[in-house]
Amino acid sequence: MTDLKQNERIDDLQRNGLRVIQRTDGFRFGTDAVLLSHFAAPRRRDRVCDLGTGTGVIPLLLYAREDTIDADAVEIQPDMAEMAARSMALNGLAARIRVHAGDLRDIRGLLPHGQYDLVTCNPPYGKAGGTLLNPAQSKRLARHEETCAIGDVARAAAWLLHGGGRLCCVFPAARLLELIDALRACRLEPKRLRLVHSRADKAAHLCLAEAMLDARPGMIAEPPLIIYTPSGAYTEEMNRIYGLSPAPVSPCAEEMNP
Repeated sequence: MTDLKQNERIDDLQRNGLRVIQRTDGFRFGTDAVLLSHFAAPRRRDRVCDLGTGTGVIPLLLYAREDTIDADAVEIQPDMAEMAARSMALNGLAARIRVHAGDLRDIRGLLPHGQYDLVTCNPPYGKAGGTLLNPAQSKRLARHEETCAIGDVARAAAWLLHGGGRLCCVFPAARLLELIDALRACRLEPKRLRLVHSRADKAAHLCLAEAMLDARPGMIAEPPLIIYTPSGAYTEEMNRIYGLSPAPVSPCAEEMNP
């Protein structure tokens, strides 16, 4: 039995019995993490790295989809990294999903070059200098580009991936061109794009993007992903993504990473 610290709880991911430890007073994963893990679609025996892992939920969800992966996860906040590592131990996955406390901007000193098939990242959405900062440190670092800009993510992914390896990330749709510029500056060629809409009659608010290292130009724009029906229920596709019917697992908190 894992000992919980003050203001911590264990949430059931409703994926093969997997569980995650989260703080009740800090950053908790949202729907965007679920969407990214589904979009990334890990392949058999992929070596994976999740950048800015937070609670560690993305590598857990990736493992739920493909239990042959071997993963590393990087988190800048030591207390969050320690909590994520306890989640891996809770699930008996400490040897399969290794959590590293460190800054992704210093990735060369953390993890080996060119050894990964898949890198994932749910980076901060708030552009530096463009949004009000959250006073809570865990939420501020998760939501604002205080220690992690999209260019930093692209550079770290380019270091980690072998030729043809994939980076999958989720990012604000309004900053899509900025994302593409950052990826291409690091030899990461966008190959798949999917826009996410809260409802069919609303503008896209998120984009899911896949880029491949040293690939030829050519991108597939996939059909839009709609989260809610007009009545406010999850769409059929969202229920399939969650793998539950009729009620999907709650992200246990903030529905998105605003």
